[in-house]
Amino acid sequence: MMVARRWVLGGLLAGAALPLWAEAPAVSLRPKPRTIKGSEAKVADAGAGALVAAAKLTGVVGYCVADLATGRVLEASGEATAMPPASVTKAVTTAFALEKLGVDHRFVTRVMRTGTVTNGRLDGDLILAGGGDPTFDTDKMGDLVAALAASGLREVTGRFIAYAGALPERAEIATDQPDFVGYNPAISGLMLNFNRVNFVWKAVNDGYALSMNAEGARFVPPVSMASVQVVDRDVPVFAYVAGTAQDRWTVARGALGREGSRWLPVRHPATYVAEVFQTMAAAQGIKLTKAEVVYDLPAGAEIVRHESEALPDLLRKMLRFSTNITAEAVGLAASGAGSLEGSAAVMTSWARRRFGVDAVFGDHSGLGPKTRISPAAMVQVMIKARQDKRLAQLHDLLKTVDLPSTDGKPVAKAAKAGTATRVAAKSGTMNFVSNLSGYVDAPGGRSLAFAIFTADVPRREAVPQWNREQPEGDKAWVRRAHRLQGQLLNRWGKSFL
Repeated sequence: MMVARRWVLGGLLAGAALPLWAEAPAVSLRPKPRTIKGSEAKVADAGAGALVAAAKLTGVVGYCVADLATGRVLEASGEATAMPPASVTKAVTTAFALEKLGVDHRFVTRVMRTGTVTNGRLDGDLILAGGGDPTFDTDKMGDLVAALAASGLREVTGRFIAYAGALPERAEIATDQPDFVGYNPAISGLMLNFNRVNFVWKAVNDGYALSMNAEGARFVPPVSMASVQVVDRDVPVFAYVAGTAQDRWTVARGALGREGSRWLPVRHPATYVAEVFQTMAAAQGIKLTKAEVVYDLPAGAEIVRHESEALPDLLRKMLRFSTNITAEAVGLAASGAGSLEGSAAVMTSWARRRFGVDAVFGDHSGLGPKTRISPAAMVQVMIKARQDKRLAQLHDLLKTVDLPSTDGKPVAKAAKAGTATRVAAKSGTMNFVSNLSGYVDAPGGRSLAFAIFTADVPRREAVPQWNREQPEGDKAWVRRAHRLQGQLLNRWGKSFL
């Protein structure tokens, strides 16, 4: 999702934790337990209920917190209600990928050849073979092309082939999102810059100078397969028209201002990647014909390659920045399925067997509308993942922050003294949906697993698709949900650790 829409765990706790930690509790910190279904212990007193009521959230609020060692539920409400987890789904995808792919897995992008090279001349075809790397970017491509030039290649007599069949290709992750949001790009075996292209504009005389590029930190190659035309209309701000291997956009004139830039999703990623590669190869003196995109890999010999980071490092960044395309790529690679729907069904079956939960996953990122899991089931996932040696690394990959210690020391002093309580969690935010799930770890060794889900699905579904980037009322709703999450975490840290 966009950075502006992503909630930062540290920001929530920084804004909510300290004042709440200092507040005197309205009721006993050790509420009396009452029996719930399954003979588990559960407590639910006016303190937690008052926090939920004060949040004034429309829709449904469900939460569950349990002792990690015993699985005993300590406090819960609405915990059995299946809700859209949004990007909390990525925690399940992380466990799925760790088990199915292993910690040594890397995505590999290769340049291959058919035929032989003599004095820098390839009498045959050059193949750019994608391996489904969701983190491949323009600078990494520049290094790959430089390595190709360093191998001595100067001329290619045959075709330039772009192989995109390592993952099933689709034009977008979710069909219910606005066309123009960068967090809902295409998926392919060939991907670049998270399958986004940079749209740049500047007012010139009575119009605008417009351009598209694949901007990196060191290289800024122009792109022609995507273009934008300025039109006179109020809404939508952007509109998309698909072409044959082309992305065509229109943008409302009044939304542009003097100058700026925005990353737009790419719907024909293999064509995009091949064009940028061709441009960068030409800069190295290697002229290539227009690419032929294929989905069956031709036999050939490898010349050079680029390997992604090892899977744990890639997953850590995915969890921190909530990159949807990374979640879908690792999920598809882990399942080996031929479609995103089929891959999500594989993960659904796996999660039910592995964790014993009644959940349904419609994708691997949580962006689409079909995924549902309850707070209690999410807590069960967190507990069982922590207990499994193959999956326990999930805890270390989650973003962590300090909660104030129970002796009232400031966060920095408590952390230095080793007395700070830590929270490791994954957030998930969509329009009128805000969730958080993870662990609370005390320095003394006791840990909690928790899930806090808030969602107003009818209100979300009522927003027109073109207006789902920042609909009216959503920002304030999510802000109240974030504050409630911080309040509940502080309550649980104070009550149960």
